[in-house]
Amino acid sequence: MSHLIPLNRETAHHLLKQFDSLNPGSKEPTNRDGIQQALLLVAGQSDYQMLGVCADDLDQGIRALAGYAKALSYSPNINLEPVEGSVYIKFNPTSAQCYASPYDGEHRGVLVSCQSSDDTDINEMYGHLPLDLFEHSV
Repeated sequence: MSHLIPLNRETAHHLLKQFDSLNPGSKEPTNRDGIQQALLLVAGQSDYQMLGVCADDLDQGIRALAGYAKALSYSPNINLEPVEGSVYIKFNPTSAQCYASPYDGEHRGVLVSCQSSDDTDINEMYGHLPLDLFEHSV
């Protein structure tokens, strides 16, 4: 059952900022549908979104990237060289290319950087959002 809530830009921003790596507290979403809805709302108010995935391994990172990319209507070229251990994957939608590199940081999740040429649109980084937020969408 869907748990969609009425969202505006301010509410969506506030909901997503709970995952800010500088914001202490629980990072487990209580309303996945609401988080998805909030991300899609802010993404729709930006020109494009860059994605960064911090995962335990390449397979987990690829699954997360594929889910988020599909939800945001992107088709990345996910042809990555093998990486052992924890990984950081960056996706640039302007080229549809991504790359993976070893990652020794403690954070896990997806960073979504909303980019806009107009200052009145959204220019903001959200995350680390849950890796599996859109996994069922793949």
